[in-house]
Amino acid sequence: MANKKPIIAVTGATGFVGSNLRKFLVEQNISVTSLTRKKSKPFKSEKNMQFADLDKISNLKSDALVHLIGTGAQTKESDYESVNVLQTQKAIQLCKRSNIKKIVYISGLGVNNSTTLAYFISKLKAENLIINSGLNYTIFRASYIVGPNDPLTQNLTKQIKSGTIVIPGSGLYRLQPILINDVCKMILAATTNKKLSNKIVDLVGPKTISFENYVRKFNKSKAKIKKIPLEQAYHTALNNPKKALYGVDDLSIMIGDYVSNHKKLEKLSGIKLKTL
Repeated sequence: MANKKPIIAVTGATGFVGSNLRKFLVEQNISVTSLTRKKSKPFKSEKNMQFADLDKISNLKSDALVHLIGTGAQTKESDYESVNVLQTQKAIQLCKRSNIKKIVYISGLGVNNSTTLAYFISKLKAENLIINSGLNYTIFRASYIVGPNDPLTQNLTKQIKSGTIVIPGSGLYRLQPILINDVCKMILAATTNKKLSNKIVDLVGPKTISFENYVRKFNKSKAKIKKIPLEQAYHTALNNPKKALYGVDDLSIMIGDYVSNHKKLEKLSGIKLKTL
């Protein structure tokens, strides 16, 4: 596999990371199969496989599976256990049925054995399923992945259009965003680079920035910036989630001030990260 271009399958293929990854892989002349619940227009030379349940797929011809199915918010129809954990278990079973040796998984920066955050717990459970699966794995614990139409960009753009950007709390908590193109490079590297085999690596950019400074740099139109108490932000997220600018777990992750050293990622992958 190291001497030839891999054949790669992608779950969660229509999301922000999935869509950009597929486009990147096709541009690199990599054979790609996108796995989608709904009919999706494939890129040129890409195969699309529509499924109702991952359990129904068999004989998937691929060298590696990039598993991107996940949710960052819970509803009564879609909770962390059924999406982040159960779908990972199904992805592992799909790999075994199809004799796929490699799985690449996007987890979250801040996931650890002592976490009490529900979202992180679900990601930790998914990680452990993969680690104990017997598959060759690479788990990336990702910071904010940014690029055109990423979720944070969409949120801030919507706020700018309203005329006011809201900063919960002090805004001094830090982000360590990584560019989507670098993420795509890392995922591809993980499918062939033995240095990334059976590793958990923080997927972070080379620079940290406070949330307030990030907002101020993003705010090209000079919309009003308003700070609100964290208690108020949490109260709205809990009691009026449809009107909340940030969800409960979004706030907890944001103010968690999760940062890491990017040099390990660069050293293992051999890829120089670009500054945002």
